[in-house]
Amino acid sequence: MAESGKWYVLHTYSGYENKVKTSIETLIELRKLQDLIFDLRIPTETVTEERENGKIVEVERKIFPGYVLINMIVNDDTWILIRNIRGVTGFVGPEGKPVPLTEKEIQNLGIKKLQTTVEYAVGDTVKITSGSLENFTGVVTEIDIPANKVTVMISMFGRETPAEIEINQVALI
Repeated sequence: MAESGKWYVLHTYSGYENKVKTSIETLIELRKLQDLIFDLRIPTETVTEERENGKIVEVERKIFPGYVLINMIVNDDTWILIRNIRGVTGFVGPEGKPVPLTEKEIQNLGIKKLQTTVEYAVGDTVKITSGSLENFTGVVTEIDIPANKVTVMISMFGRETPAEIEINQVALI
């Protein structure tokens, strides 16, 4: 049975993130480390900036400058190999010892999305199972899986009112 890696954070010199990522990818190929080092990420976001000339452009910006995320199995060999790559100052953790990210941290960083299954569709009648609107019933008008939200039209005080609720707080009747 193959081991599965955990996500760790590498600290690099600022501006060296892409060089470090490329160096590690080359090392993986040369040393045949695909069974120990699985994935590398440099978290980025797209932002809109206005230039001096008034032109608006979209720019990709690093969310955590100076850091690279790596999914790997840490042993003495991989730890030393990664640690000695030019531009890497060490793993994030006490005394430079790698500490894996928790599942919550991984989700918050958007590295790994939870697979959401929805047993209902737009137009289905559902019951709200928890929260402040618990036991209300209504009709699903919208499902937004990436945001983990569902919009349900419920009858409140004799009026139809849309309520935005988390997907796991609703069950098909």
